[in-house]
Amino acid sequence: MQKILIANRGEIALRVMRSAKEMRIKTVAVYSEADRNAPFVRYADEAVCIGPPPSSQSYLLGDKIIEICKNLNVDGIHPGYGFLSENADFARKVRTAGITFIGPSPESMDMMGDKLSAKATAKKMNVPMITGSDGAVTDVKEAIKIAKETGFPLLIKASAGGGGKGMRLVEKESEIEEQMKLAMSEAKSAFGNDAVFIEKYASRPRHIEIQLIADNHGNCVYLFERECSVQRRHQKVIEEAPSSVLTPELREKMGKCAVDVAKACNYSGAGTVEFLVDADLNFYFLEMNTRLQVEHTVSEMITGLDLVKEQIKVARNEKLSFKQEDIKINGHSFEVRVCAEDPMNNFLPEVGNLVVYKTPQGNGVRVDDGFEQGMDIPIYYDSMIAKLITHGKNRTEAIEKMLRAINDYKIVGVETTLDFCKFVLTHPKFVSGDFDTGFIKNYFEPEMLIEKTNQSSEIAAIAANIIFNKKTSSSNKNEPVDFVKKSKWKTNRL
Repeated sequence: MQKILIANRGEIALRVMRSAKEMRIKTVAVYSEADRNAPFVRYADEAVCIGPPPSSQSYLLGDKIIEICKNLNVDGIHPGYGFLSENADFARKVRTAGITFIGPSPESMDMMGDKLSAKATAKKMNVPMITGSDGAVTDVKEAIKIAKETGFPLLIKASAGGGGKGMRLVEKESEIEEQMKLAMSEAKSAFGNDAVFIEKYASRPRHIEIQLIADNHGNCVYLFERECSVQRRHQKVIEEAPSSVLTPELREKMGKCAVDVAKACNYSGAGTVEFLVDADLNFYFLEMNTRLQVEHTVSEMITGLDLVKEQIKVARNEKLSFKQEDIKINGHSFEVRVCAEDPMNNFLPEVGNLVVYKTPQGNGVRVDDGFEQGMDIPIYYDSMIAKLITHGKNRTEAIEKMLRAINDYKIVGVETTLDFCKFVLTHPKFVSGDFDTGFIKNYFEPEMLIEKTNQSSEIAAIAANIIFNKKTSSSNKNEPVDFVKKSKWKTNRL
């Protein structure tokens, strides 16, 4: 494999390219008009503009991406996450075109891409399942009958769903009809499939997932777990590895179940099996993600493996160079998602200009990002600016490093989730490890982020410096600099 195209954008495109270049593999970027000046475009050996900003007119154009690959003699396509990464039809077309898809087979995607199919496969392997409907539910009367048997609270979930879309919590019978219609409508809009199913809502659930890597020769290894329970809108904000609640025995049991699921669908490449763990440490299969996860970084930090390189090696038909007994947990790692969102306003996504953007550095600190100072946060894509990762010899040290890194991270121009993440990392429940997916609902109020100390002088100094620089750079132009109109001048309350 001499050249690969990264069918993605932002931080994940840049992250894949770095590993590829270390393997002396040339890289090709595809980009939308909105990403023309993005770092990943400049970093690639070759770059092709694929279309206008909306992803439906650019990053989701599978046929056009394949055409570019043919024109540039590309050997393989790495899909990153999101966009086309779990699109079995795209993977099938890539294979038909004689290009290597750096990921699982389309047949594995078909089995695991639909939640109902995935649950059926896991059930055959005797993986613990949470109670609920065996298949899709379309009739309200049938839903009510199943709900009475399952018990409340329960979840109505989209079969083809992901990212929290098409998911509704139901706490009593009178809510079923309305919530079912809403879930079906949202699922149809987001995935083109309105199939939903019913699942018992576990008490104080924790979201814990197992990272896998498998080759084409029957070898599959689990790379331990990630704790992903701090979520807003059913989407993760903070992840860590390992979990603070799993015992070695439970870790091994969940790992073996994850491997069984992977082998049942003849899986190859990097993948993740997700579980719910209840208050009594019983675990239940949720789904399998047939791609690289956003939070794969924390697994890399505690194992010392480069998962992108491992994906490429598997795609080249190489055998895994390690066995299960060779993998050990080294220390503890956290990842916080630095998103352009306002936690004071229900995590509403923001757009704006990164007037100041300075990343933290130092021992045990890693930043995977796709932006630079002066760039705009576009409205067309996910709100994530960067992933901030720390690693320490234990959980306490990893938290301390993360708090220092958050304080060192300087962003002016948009609100971000950094303050919220700092709040979580210092909360007694999180520090003790006694938390679940209801953390935000139970412990967070926007008012808790109100600044205790006045930082207006610091912000003013930053603003004054930028105004001076802008006036200097525009001294030969007729257009004056309008500080008030051109920037909201928001800052993180660090």
